[in-house]
Formats: sequence, structure tokens, C-alpha cells
Amino acid sequence: MDVSLVIPGRNAEATLRRCLASVVPLLDGGALREIVYVDDGSTDASVEIARDYPVRVVKGEARGPGAARNRGWRAVDADLVWFIDSDCVAEPEALEILRGRLDDPRVAGAGGSYTNAIPAGAPGAWLASTIHAEIVARHDSMSDRVDFLGSFNVLYRRSALEETDGFDERWVTAEDAELAYRLHSSGYELAFDARSRVGHHHPTSLGPYLRTQRTHGFWRVQLYAHHPRRSGGDAYSGTLDHAQPPLAMLALASLPTLAWPALRWVAPALFALLILAQLPMTARLVRRERSAGLFRFAPLSFARAFCRGFGMTAGLVAVARRPPWKRIADGSPG
Repeated sequence: MDVSLVIPGRNAEATLRRCLASVVPLLDGGALREIVYVDDGSTDASVEIARDYPVRVVKGEARGPGAARNRGWRAVDADLVWFIDSDCVAEPEALEILRGRLDDPRVAGAGGSYTNAIPAGAPGAWLASTIHAEIVARHDSMSDRVDFLGSFNVLYRRSALEETDGFDERWVTAEDAELAYRLHSSGYELAFDARSRVGHHHPTSLGPYLRTQRTHGFWRVQLYAHHPRRSGGDAYSGTLDHAQPPLAMLALASLPTLAWPALRWVAPALFALLILAQLPMTARLVRRERSAGLFRFAPLSFARAFCRGFGMTAGLVAVARRPPWKRIADGSPG
């Protein structure tokens, strides 16, 4: 079966050359039929960079990654469509490993994992390495059959994309999870293989990272409003992870109880619970990486819980403000 690669990107000039250089050799070897770069309204030199390579450039409309991916896969006619992100660098065997998973006709899509493209010693490398350690630990615990796939390194059957109409473009940061949930609920099987890896330029600045987590929280709560069965966890994240943002908001809401002597224990108890919730993953990372430096994950995850909680609160408000009959009628995420 033929494979086409779709790479969505917007203002990707800092990473696009490394991304394309990693996959162009697959054209010469016949592993890929073509590479399509979907430029989602860039204002930098991304398009000019893409045209330096044997890549077909498709212009998007700055409507987000879901729309860009849809524009890409609809522009090709290969049996299989491989998606990677423009800030990823594919390892030579990444595609071959995923393709092997689709030898099973029951499998509609297969996804892989990451390596860390931020070198040690670079500015912000501590943050990138912490994020990476958590992601890899989660990936290592995933089985070969899952209900969640990220879009940074995923291979889908075009027929499955056609049947489900691809990514729902109304979702901003959860379009990959939403598609995976929808495919899985439709009876398709999804495969995962951590040996298929792409190097990723993880965040190196704390402020932007936490703001991104707030955005994730906003869209995730609306995602779970549409897929309530997934609200307790999926193949990537579990109940403890999903409980932390609400717990963080509950802890903040309990601060006024400090004014009443009989209730002064409530806020400290909730904050203590949130701190304790960081310990299982922190201990796991320290043991797995054999690095005491990864104790830094605990305060990072603690702060992240609040950012996600703020986003989820805003998402709940957005869902509540739309009349229930309209949410049901048009399937809008809020």
C-alpha cells in the first residue's frame, strides 16, 4: 500500500528544515509516494523553506491543525496517510514500524513515540527533558492496542479517514484525541508502537508551556463533554491525572474557609492532596531515569494542574452557556 506524508505547519521556519531533511530520503527509497506540506497561514519563511525540498506545498487558511491535516490528506490518494508535525524529526525506521502495524486489517491507525530534539545544555533544556521524561514514561506503559493516538507521528488508513470525515476542525488542540476516540468508538482498532519515534522540539520556556496547558484544559473539558466515557482516562492518561485540575480549582475555592476556625483544615488538606497526587509520577520518573533532578517534575506538575484547571473552568462555562439542545443538534464543542 502506498503512503503519503502530510505535515501541517504554521510559522515553522525554525524547525522545518530538520523535519523535511529527515523524511525526504524516504521518497528516494520508495517508502513514500509524496510529501505534502500544508502551510496554515504562515507569516514567516516556512513556504520558501518547503519549496527547497521535493515537497508539494498546499496553502491552508490559518484554521488550525485539524483543518490543515484534513486539507492534506484530502489532497492525496495514497492508501495510507502518515502525519508528523513540522517541529518533529523522524527517525529512519519510524514509518516502517507503523506500517507493519497496519498489516492487521482490523487496525485503522497506528501511532508512535518521541525522542527529545532539544540538546542537553540548551536554554530551557531542563523543561524539555522533564516533559520528555513524562511522555516516554506514559508511552512505555501503553499496550499495543489503544484508544488514544497523538497526531505528531501517526499512520491512518485513508479509507478510515474518509468514513469518519477525518479530523473535526472545530477542535483546536484536541482534534487528534477526538478522532481517535471516534474511530475507536466506531469499532476500529488502533495500534501503538513506541519503537516508532520522531524527535520533538519540546517547550523550553515555562510561561508559554503553562499557557498552552491552560488552552489544553479548555478544549479537554469540552472534549469530555462530547466523549464522557473518556473523562476518567484513556490509554495515555488515567483517573489521577484527570482529577488533578478539578482538585486544584477546589483547593483554590476552599481558601475562604481559612476564615472559620472549624474549617481551617479544609484548604490545607486539599492542597496536601494535590501535592501527594504528584508523587507517583515523580517517583516513577526518578526511578526510570535514575536522576534525582527529575524531582523537579513535582512542582512543574503541581503548577500545571492549576493552569489546566483554569482552562477547564473556562471550558465548562463555554459549554454551559450554549443551550443543551443546540449542543446536541450541531455537536459544537461550545
